Amino acid sequence: MWIPLKYNLRHLVARWKTTLVAGMTFALVVATFIIVMSLARGVEQALTTTGNPLNVIVMRPGVQSEGQSQVSLQTYQTVRNFAGIATDESNQPLAAPEVITLVNKPRAKDGKPSNIQIRGVHPQSFKLRAMVKLVEGRMFTPGLREILVSRKVSERFADLKLGSRPKLGKGVWTVVGVFDAEGTAYDSEIWTDYQELMQEFDRTEYNTVVVRALDRAAAVAIKDLVEEDRRVKLTAKSEALYYQEQTKTAAPIKAFAVFLAAIMSIGASFAGMNTMYSRVANRVREIGTLRMLGFSPFAVLASFILESVLLALCGGVLGCIFAWPMNGLATGTTNFDTFSEVVFYFTITPGLMLEGLVFAVIMGLAGGFLPAWTASRQTVLSAIRQT
Repeated sequence: MWIPLKYNLRHLVARWKTTLVAGMTFALVVATFIIVMSLARGVEQALTTTGNPLNVIVMRPGVQSEGQSQVSLQTYQTVRNFAGIATDESNQPLAAPEVITLVNKPRAKDGKPSNIQIRGVHPQSFKLRAMVKLVEGRMFTPGLREILVSRKVSERFADLKLGSRPKLGKGVWTVVGVFDAEGTAYDSEIWTDYQELMQEFDRTEYNTVVVRALDRAAAVAIKDLVEEDRRVKLTAKSEALYYQEQTKTAAPIKAFAVFLAAIMSIGASFAGMNTMYSRVANRVREIGTLRMLGFSPFAVLASFILESVLLALCGGVLGCIFAWPMNGLATGTTNFDTFSEVVFYFTITPGLMLEGLVFAVIMGLAGGFLPAWTASRQTVLSAIRQT
């Protein structure tokens, strides 16, 4: 025979002060876990949603990022004429040579410097990445020192607002437009004309060539052509795969979240344990009465464990509520492949909140088992005699 659930609920309400204190402890642990894990989820989402599976990046073998690669102008002309590459309305191949470099600029909020990736783009680059849309200003004019800045970069960094004239490289450039890239990795970049960027930073070669395949089979065929053609001596991979491989940036954040959650959960479990021991001590006679009514030691054990889990679960729900306002807020971290700042959003999903609640249940079980075991071991006579 099981002890009714309302018995536990009544005691949680009756002793609301201790319930609140213990619940807040669990809530803070769960909120911290969710917030830190949402950082990792945000980085992963920014990178895994970047890239079209039909876009193929051609780069030098063995490099980890676009900025480390080199592609000659002659190689670009060879690659753009490979079979399987889609064409635009003018029957021109959808192939874009691109140039990557970094600039160090201070953040607007704290003045601390951080690297921003500048992408020198070809006119076809905008057709290859349809998610990049101009939201303020106008397009840059090729041949002039004009740049487009992502909205998030414009907000996070000093002197990069529309109309600003920051010094980049050897001269002063003008911010003529602000774009939005729908939360992808391009939201962390500055875009400009590839030829102007090469001239400004004394480049003689491109970093990569991006092409659009006709279909998935053509994408595989283009990759094989690139790697087998002795004139090219390069490698190729899908744009989506390239950015998925960079999600290892989120690994340190995940490791930190797990470590922090483990340390805090120990404290929360002990807090829950103390609360439950106090509840057991104040209900010794009740336990004896329950035993006299025919409830078994196992039923008492299960009842007190359930009460601890309910206490932790209430705290977990509060933790989810506390963490939710962080959802959608923008922040940034360093991409250790490109050494530039990647802007992303705190991403709190229903799945992540469910993980937080499961975490709370585990803490409730850990903190409630020993007090519940103590309660179940009480003999009927000794329990009844205690005052």
